[in-house]
Amino acid sequence: GKTMLARRLPGILPDLDDHDAVQAASLRSLAGEAIVALRRTPPFEAPHHSASAAALVGGGSRTVRPGAIARASGGVLFLDEAGEFAGHALDALRQPLESGTIEIHRAGFRASFPARFQLVLATNPCPCGNYGVPGAECTCPSLAIRRYLGKLSGPLRDRIDLELAVQRVATAGTTGDSAPPRPAQVRERVVAARRRTAQRLRGTPWRTNAEVSGAWLRTGPLAPAAEVRRPLDAALHRGSLTLRGYDRVLRVAWSVADLCGNERLGAADIGRALYLKKGIAG
Repeated sequence: GKTMLARRLPGILPDLDDHDAVQAASLRSLAGEAIVALRRTPPFEAPHHSASAAALVGGGSRTVRPGAIARASGGVLFLDEAGEFAGHALDALRQPLESGTIEIHRAGFRASFPARFQLVLATNPCPCGNYGVPGAECTCPSLAIRRYLGKLSGPLRDRIDLELAVQRVATAGTTGDSAPPRPAQVRERVVAARRRTAQRLRGTPWRTNAEVSGAWLRTGPLAPAAEVRRPLDAALHRGSLTLRGYDRVLRVAWSVADLCGNERLGAADIGRALYLKKGIAG
């Protein structure tokens, strides 16, 4: 289920504009792919968990080639079985997630690639996958569980906006009479939300909520009122959030507001974003 959901994500994202489509095609060309058409669908990269840090970052001995991080720019980077990746490979994501670029330094050259992607991580709760699952038996030692989940370091998790636990499917089919929304309907909502974001950010150097600086979110003309941000301030005060996490929750809250058609941030938007971050209650 987790993998299926991740692979559907590019289908509900807006099409790439001319600049992003040319950029994605250029990166694929540098990676050795033959370009015969300009794709508008956001790229999707899903490297195997045995991939090295160099495969994610990119490089080369004589000619530079972009890694999965750069090839996913403008789209989605999906790391399935994240707990099986090498820890240093996962930590290579920290700087690109913060800056939106990846710099490669080698003895004979230096290269910089765009790396503004949506990162999706999927992992089991333990090596056998049964820890905490009702009715299942986990055979993993406690040390193995800690080591497995420890691959996702604190600084990396601090850069993850949403953390959701997905339960195993217990019954086939759907319950109730209401059908789930079709991908085309979800995509229309996402496109409309992106338009609201672009309208709100006109006159600024940013186009999406993910690009907006934390200082502008906290002190800019659209900063939330004190009573609205009180749950965020409380979470920061008690150590549930870092300042980086505070800013990321604000970005998610604006995305929630845009999806709901709200012009200003409300307490419900921030409450939803806090819950999606770590289940933090205000």
